[in-house]
Amino acid sequence: MTGGAATQFGYLRHADQERPAAAIAHHPVVVVGAGPVGLSLAIDLAERGHPVVLLDDADRIGEGSRAICFSKRALEYWDRLGVGSRMVDKGVVWSVGKIFHGAAQLYQFNLLPEDGHKMPAFINLQQFYAEAYLVERAAQLPGISLRWRNKVTALEQRNDHVVLTIETPEGPYRLSASHLIACDGARSSLRGMVGAEFSGKVFEDQFLIADVKMAADFPTERWFWFDPPFHAGRSALLHRQPDNVWRIDLQLSPDADPIVERRPENVRPRIARMLGHDNFEFEWISLYKFQCRRMDRFVHGRVIFAGDSAHQVSPFGARGANSGLEDAENLAWKLSRVLDGRAPEALLDTYHTERSAAADENIRESTRATDFMAPASREEERLRRAVLALAKDTDFGKRMVNGGRLSVPSVYDTPLSTPDADAWNGGVVPGMSMRDAPLVARAGGTSYLTDAFIAQGRRFTLLEFANGAAAPAPDGVGVIRIGADEALIDQAGLAKTRYDAAPGTAYLLRPDGYVAARFRHPTRAALDAALSRAAGAN
Repeated sequence: MTGGAATQFGYLRHADQERPAAAIAHHPVVVVGAGPVGLSLAIDLAERGHPVVLLDDADRIGEGSRAICFSKRALEYWDRLGVGSRMVDKGVVWSVGKIFHGAAQLYQFNLLPEDGHKMPAFINLQQFYAEAYLVERAAQLPGISLRWRNKVTALEQRNDHVVLTIETPEGPYRLSASHLIACDGARSSLRGMVGAEFSGKVFEDQFLIADVKMAADFPTERWFWFDPPFHAGRSALLHRQPDNVWRIDLQLSPDADPIVERRPENVRPRIARMLGHDNFEFEWISLYKFQCRRMDRFVHGRVIFAGDSAHQVSPFGARGANSGLEDAENLAWKLSRVLDGRAPEALLDTYHTERSAAADENIRESTRATDFMAPASREEERLRRAVLALAKDTDFGKRMVNGGRLSVPSVYDTPLSTPDADAWNGGVVPGMSMRDAPLVARAGGTSYLTDAFIAQGRRFTLLEFANGAAAPAPDGVGVIRIGADEALIDQAGLAKTRYDAAPGTAYLLRPDGYVAARFRHPTRAALDAALSRAAGAN
């Protein structure tokens, strides 16, 4: 797949369509929407041993770049799904951003200034590449039935399952599922079928996206301008993508006519003023408005919403797709345990608890960025002018400038975490995602902590900084043991520093890599209690 060319998939009739109306097929999980979130969730569940039916009403990918910025956390998740390295190899790796006011640079930042991580801070990769790699991975898993041109047109909720009516080119058919996961995007039809809508705010300012193909020697950095000379009074953004494609965002006025503004003959002069030349080709042109909205509840009986179907934020800050992938990661292990009978259905309520709080955080950050980039009042405009003036000479002024704070892993205030009972001086607190660190294998070769976690099969795992005596790991819990006499050695000392570790320190990691509990010297009783709580039994 190259450039913006779409990859089309053929419709195939499935055996479920041959069943009589009185004997419809039943499946444990149906996922609706074969975008990055739905595909990742389906792959995760299939790798955990659960068959998944994945429905999509389209039959192609590749129509526009859409999301392009994928975070370190997303890449670590994709690495566990078997596609992380492929994403990084194709993507454009970056960590440095620069903020300009007019023609002058205000400051720059580095999102990952420290070494010792397997994955970079961010990659830029067109969404159609990400989807193509995920589709290919899904095709390798016999547990996934990916059905194109299958559109859900009706939904019936029962006590312990749902019944779907699905329209195809050959007519409708029905099937039932124990759980239905709605990953069908911002215009989710399933949201309407359960009687739920978004609440939040739609901002009036419009933004023009143009992906242009050109040869350029700009550095691989995120450049953001306030009031640039080529686009006076507005903001602009420039990002590199693979294949010599560059993402350009230009702020427009609220009253701009979207039909007129997206015409190539009207976009070209704007881009030419920015670049100083018109030697480029258009790959994709679109307009959007900032939207910061979410559903009140992400779980509606046996229907669970994830990604843009559950929440929307502005694209500045790369919080949309990355947040949706965190939804998938959070939901997959919990649903897996429920399907296996190892956890009560109530564990799925913690998906809403954790991910709705994450959505609120993303909405707050996106709203603040929007208010700063597109002031809606004279007071906000005066504040922005003052902050930009202060940022030229002061560090506190730089910290107040908001050109879209980039996505970071969510931190959960959750009933699944066990509060600290020991004294800590840093480290990774319960509710935070694990931090990577380089390790050396005694058998030879280098590795990373995230690799060791993958090797445990994405289950509850005890991370030990051993002192010769093993902690009493509960049954079924994986173990990663680091120490001078162990198979893995923290030769650089970064794992010890990042986890504030001393001999005997142990962290209980959830199946999604989040810290459930930590101890200086754990007892079996303490670990059993923490595991029970993290698995939703308490």
